[in-house]
Amino acid sequence: MKKDFGVRPYLFPMPTYMIGTYNEDDTVDLMMMAWGGICAEDMVALNLEADHKTVANLRARGAFTLAVPGADTLEASDYLGIVSANKVPDKFERTGLHAAKSTRVDAPVIDEYPLTLECTVERIEEEPYGLRILGRIVNVLADESVLDEAGRIDSGKLGAFLFDQMRNGYYAVGEKIGAAWKSGAGLIEK
Repeated sequence: MKKDFGVRPYLFPMPTYMIGTYNEDDTVDLMMMAWGGICAEDMVALNLEADHKTVANLRARGAFTLAVPGADTLEASDYLGIVSANKVPDKFERTGLHAAKSTRVDAPVIDEYPLTLECTVERIEEEPYGLRILGRIVNVLADESVLDEAGRIDSGKLGAFLFDQMRNGYYAVGEKIGAAWKSGAGLIEK
């Protein structure tokens, strides 16, 4: 028997991402978000509320980085999702994280995050449910520590974690349990 929960945003898993932008005074703004993801080969979609400081920065600078936080940065990453830069302008500095300027977009790259997408803002769509920001990926940066022997990104080495909207928890990711486009191939002949 199934229980009815009505209308809830209960889809699992929800990836966690860190949106990096610069404020008007060139200080780093970093925000954790979970409502977004890949929407095309070279595009990401972020669903945000208009009142975020990050949204003002996206409008002003036209660029951002999107990083995958690891479990080793959980405390700082969660803090950056709890605290608003509108109320705590130095929230990034309080985390102890470090940033360098991207060489491709007008946005920061955070040293402690092993995988970063450098993006330009392509469109900001105002929808009844909030804003959808479409960004074009212009480059992907990966720390050597998350590469396999062949030089490819090994997602198991990211230490990534997911957000659980149903129980307000974070869950580690890492164990490979199958091969995409191969695990189900045995059913093709049936």
